[in-house]
Amino acid sequence: MAKKANDQSKTKDPPDTLKGWKEIANFLGEPLSVAQRWESEGMPVARHGRIVTSTPEQLDAWLGRVSRKPVHIVTPETDLTSELERGLAFARQNKRNG
Repeated sequence: MAKKANDQSKTKDPPDTLKGWKEIANFLGEPLSVAQRWESEGMPVARHGRIVTSTPEQLDAWLGRVSRKPVHIVTPETDLTSELERGLAFARQNKRNG
């Protein structure tokens, strides 16, 4: 009996899961060595044997905590206008409070 190409018995990661250091580093826009160093500084990654995974949401949240500023990594699907408005609102708020 031939194996089906779409075998549903294997567990698959959600499509937004970043698999491996290369994908994580590319998402962050940083060299591989920086992404690996950030793991030791608390960056959220899950280890599955030798493979590491994370999600854009987890990385955004972690970057926001460590920088103490709202952070969002821009992807091709990102609405840049809303991100600019969000950034300007944050800057205005800090200017009033600072």
